[in-house]
Amino acid sequence: MSTLAHDAPRAGQPARSRFGVGLVLALVAAVSFGMSGAVARGLLEVGWSVGAVTVIRIGLGALVVLPFGLVALRGRWHLLRDNAGMLMLYGALAVAVAQFCYFSAVQHMQVGPALLIEYTAPAAVVVWMWLVHGQRPGRLTLAGAAVAAVGLVLVLDLVSGADLSVAGVLWALGAMVGCASFFIIAADERRGIPPMTLAAGGLLFGAVLIGALGLVGLLPMHGVTTDPTYAGSTVPWWLPLLALGVLSAAVPYTSGVVATRHLGSRLASFIALNEVVAGVLWAWLLLSELPGAVQLVGGLLILAGVIGVKAGEPRVVTEEPTPA
Repeated sequence: MSTLAHDAPRAGQPARSRFGVGLVLALVAAVSFGMSGAVARGLLEVGWSVGAVTVIRIGLGALVVLPFGLVALRGRWHLLRDNAGMLMLYGALAVAVAQFCYFSAVQHMQVGPALLIEYTAPAAVVVWMWLVHGQRPGRLTLAGAAVAAVGLVLVLDLVSGADLSVAGVLWALGAMVGCASFFIIAADERRGIPPMTLAAGGLLFGAVLIGALGLVGLLPMHGVTTDPTYAGSTVPWWLPLLALGVLSAAVPYTSGVVATRHLGSRLASFIALNEVVAGVLWAWLLLSELPGAVQLVGGLLILAGVIGVKAGEPRVVTEEPTPA
């Protein structure tokens, strides 16, 4: 994976414009991804297995994104052949591993600690970019990372103490690897694969991989038609599945890939920390878990940390055209 990251802005495009578009798309991805935990929890509580929820989520996402991914190729079918390995790696790590491990972690431990462990991914991205690509983080980047980490602790309300199971921690670390892989692989523009095609290919391969593991009996696959309850209201069992596939898979994977192309893997991974804030808010709306004042302060610290990371990004100097 030594060539799977590219953090320099694309030549010929204003850095400020790329940052603005990337920031909006990254926040859309964070809010959409943040929905998955609360929605999936309702399904798991009525008897769905982790494997079934995961394969339906990414399978529906693949069906939605695939037509757009094929159109984005514009007949350049050789890109699929040339990038087959990257697409499979992205589907295996950034899609299948990330989603299955996160839902598995939630089964063994509280959602807060699971998210905190998963979202050590930005630190892993910084270390990867430093060791493999020589992009040593500056002081502001390190300070921003520290502030964001403190904010995460407050958002997740870990100061009151939480039970951590060994199995849950291991599953959450697996989700962290998948999450870090998402940003590292998605940032690579040099292979010419369109963002929509990368998202579609990754979702499709991830769904095939999880489905195959279920078919051979390595992953339990069972679902029920019992209607889950959210915020005191019962909804049809198929509605949360649809929301998981479209709103928390198709939308965030596509917007997240495009955002990472605009921002670079390191900055995009830190902005994605807002998924934790979004997850808390979705839990409040769907599961009636009201965030406290400490959690709101933590959210502000996360935003401050993201600003610090942005300020610490290396500046890329572009030559201005000489007047005729």
